[in-house]
Amino acid sequence: MARQTTHQTKPNAEKNPRREPTAAGERDAAFNRIASHNYFLLEKFETGVVLTGTEVKSVRNGLANLKDSYGLVKDGELWLLNCHIGPYAHGNIFNHAPLRTRKLLVHADEIRKLIGKTQQRGLTLIPTRMYFKNGRVKVELALAKGKQLWDKRETERRKTADSEARAAMNRARKGR
Repeated sequence: MARQTTHQTKPNAEKNPRREPTAAGERDAAFNRIASHNYFLLEKFETGVVLTGTEVKSVRNGLANLKDSYGLVKDGELWLLNCHIGPYAHGNIFNHAPLRTRKLLVHADEIRKLIGKTQQRGLTLIPTRMYFKNGRVKVELALAKGKQLWDKRETERRKTADSEARAAMNRARKGR
């Protein structure tokens, strides 16, 4: 009778250990922290972006900044203005311009909705984050209404009151 041996295998290894988590969509490439402070974010939606090769590499390296950028609907197309993507370190003379106006990819019916909302109600389009999804760069745009100074103070007061209440609940829970 033949003797049966046990065959040892390695546990499931990662497919490509060198691949960065940014490219796989596991974390944001850029985030606009000041957007929620300056605006009421009403509705968010996902758009694609038309980028050159060096721009994608710079976004992967974390050189994107959404701080002063905004979206604009012009001639039935959606554009991203003032989005700063730093130059690629290993780029040559064909490197991109950092503050180039970039086209956003959205379905035509969504653009029609945005035209009505931005022109009639006085709302603006603010990019809140830039991230990778299945290897492609996506931008999350939010329909936003500007906050007044007293709105900002009210939001800050509410935030501190909530955090103090949470801390008190945690202290009471630990004291039991």
